[in-house]
Amino acid sequence: MTDESTTTYMLTTFDNPYDPFSQFDEWFQWDVAAGYHTASFLGAVLASSFELSEADQERAVQDAIDEIVRENISGMHRKVSETKSS
Repeated sequence: MTDESTTTYMLTTFDNPYDPFSQFDEWFQWDVAAGYHTASFLGAVLASSFELSEADQERAVQDAIDEIVRENISGMHRKVSETKSS
């Protein structure tokens, strides 16, 4: 029996007090009220297509998150992770 774990990454801001994994609704409301619109920003940077496989779509999201964090024009964004064991 193997214990496999999966790590998921999300984009957030340094000052958002909510966990985007477990408190997404609160996280999203706070983000929009603060004027960041992080989900929309991620969507604008994301290079994806319905023709991509699910794995390729996930890779595209991770690439977009990495690009935003690397460039970090506003200085506010960071990448957070959550690991789940199956």
